[in-house]
Amino acid sequence: MSSSVKETAQRMDKAISALAHEFGGVRTGRASAGILDKVMVEYYGVSTALNQIASVSAPESQMLVVSPYDKSAINAIDKAIRSADLGFNPSNDGVVIRVPFPPLTEERRKELVKLCRHYAEEARVAVRNIRRDANDHFRRQEKEHDISQDELHRLEAEVQKVTDTHIAEIDEMLKRKEHEVMEV
Repeated sequence: MSSSVKETAQRMDKAISALAHEFGGVRTGRASAGILDKVMVEYYGVSTALNQIASVSAPESQMLVVSPYDKSAINAIDKAIRSADLGFNPSNDGVVIRVPFPPLTEERRKELVKLCRHYAEEARVAVRNIRRDANDHFRRQEKEHDISQDELHRLEAEVQKVTDTHIAEIDEMLKRKEHEVMEV
């Protein structure tokens, strides 16, 4: 595998990592600390990620517990979770914040599956764009006589194989996530 093909594969791996991150933020029937990753808290006048000022744990399947490192930030954290539009109603006892996970309705599960499919399609498009960029690069090299036509076809075939592998991985991730979301 040439270095250009390896770079292309690494770029595609990043697209898959981004998809995994997006899927981590999609709520399933179970409590997951990743759901609060995008919550930003106004902390001493600075918008700060929740996971930088508090630890988030899931002691049971239908509950998250947020433990602020600085107890004075508890009200700001509570407010940020409420305003994050995630459909949660946290309770604050002055020490920790408990975030109960209400069970998902069938309709909400189907919306989440649609969202997952959208994320997966964005990842597929990103992978295909990376493939196109790599093939354009190889064609330019061939035009400038840096590589032969046979080499061009070999490189394009390698990139296509890498692309197919990554698309299959995206499809598999989507299938697992859909199953997770639809599980009652």
